[in-house]
Formats: sequence, structure tokens, C-alpha cells
Amino acid sequence: MSADDVYESARMAVGYAFSRPPVHPRIIERICEDLRMRSPVARALDIGCGAGRSTAALEPLARRVVGLDPARGMLAHRRAVAPAASFVIGRAEQLPFAARSFDIVTAAGALNYVDLGLFLPDLARVLAPDGVMVIYDFSAGRRLAGSDALDAWYGAFERQYPPKAGYDMDVRTLAYEGAGLRLDAIQTFEVAVPMALQPYVAYAMSETGVELAVARGVPEADIRTWCESTLAGVLSLEPRDVLFDAYVAYVRHAR
Repeated sequence: MSADDVYESARMAVGYAFSRPPVHPRIIERICEDLRMRSPVARALDIGCGAGRSTAALEPLARRVVGLDPARGMLAHRRAVAPAASFVIGRAEQLPFAARSFDIVTAAGALNYVDLGLFLPDLARVLAPDGVMVIYDFSAGRRLAGSDALDAWYGAFERQYPPKAGYDMDVRTLAYEGAGLRLDAIQTFEVAVPMALQPYVAYAMSETGVELAVARGVPEADIRTWCESTLAGVLSLEPRDVLFDAYVAYVRHAR
């Protein structure tokens, strides 16, 4: 398996559907507050929806929610994850929707691998005149309040199982003006999710570095054993707040 194929893995689809911590709903709550939403909009689109966790989190924002992803395999558990949503297989650079279709468009850590020169003009096309594009993302959960033990562990984990490369993106530097858009606001904040040892191990096992190692022939059981044994002094059966550094950026049509 190449790094480009990592999101077509059946194993990754299960991990993203059922083992990722519930960060998306907490960020969506923040978005609802920022937009001062008193009632749902008509339609929302989630670009790069993956297994559908970010799509499911959009349900309080819209009466109809659509998830879009180019990796068919990642959508295998979409009905269990987001039964009320619709899903489309497609690419962000060529959105298969009519003009002015969506009041809210979100992308959660999904634009890092997209051709932004093609995507931003097509976003402007499908976004309603008063609509908003919400770009958000969050770090790996690698910190504990008042302790650097988990951060040290995560560094060792990434050295042992290097993740898929090419993820960095600065949302402030995108070419919005050329597409008739503007960056309206950006906020950074922290999300705390209580996690105990075994849920955290399951989360770690869903990371891309583990998938790439498994594809190279490293036994999955050996990786899990390594995670459990090295995390034993860091996390326990009692949940602790794992901290995720998050940002939300709001993009609108230029006036």
C-alpha cells in the first residue's frame, strides 16, 4: 500500500468510524455559537467526510446534510455513523452539485491534499450568496493537562510508526481573493476529551502511521502490544482529559 491509498483501507474505515475521539461535535458546538445559529439552515455539505463522523456532527446545523469523499472505502460504515445524512463519492476540486446549493460547507482536516486552485472557485460556485465555508482542524490528541508524559509518548509513537506525510497547511494563506472569497475570521482553542487507556490505544491504532506499518507487514497485534505496554504508565482505566489544539476559520463571499 502506498501513502496515497491509505484511506481506501477497510481497517482504516473501521477505525475512523468507531475509534476516533468525539472532537467534531465539540467543535460544531463552538461553530453554532460563533454563527449565532438559532435554527438549522436548509443544506450543509461536509467535504472530505471520511467515515462520516464529521458529517454526523453537522446534523444540528442543517435540515439536510451531505458528506462528500473521494475514498469509497472510507464510507463503508456511513449508515451506522450518520444514518440521517446523504453521501456522495467525489472530489473537492469538481463538486458534483448545482450552483448556490449549500448554506454551510465544512471541511475538517480535508483540504490538505486538495488542489486549492481548483477547489476554491468551485466552492464559491456551490456556496449560497449568504453562505459560509467553515474550515476546521485539530491536532492529534497528544497532551494531558499538567503532564508532558503523553506528548513524549506520542513523539515515540510517530518515530516508531511515521504518519502519512504532506499534511501541513496554513489556512490564513490560501488564495481566497482570486476565487471571490474572503477569510472572515479565524479562532484557535482547545478541546478536552476524557479518554482512558484502551480507548486511547484504539484511537492510536487508527492513525495513518499504523496503517502504513501494517501494509508493510508489521503484525497489527505487535503494534497494539507496543502501544499498550508503553502507554501503561501514562494512561489507566480512569479517564483523563486528552487535549486537542483546534482552529476554526470562516470564509464567505467577498462583497
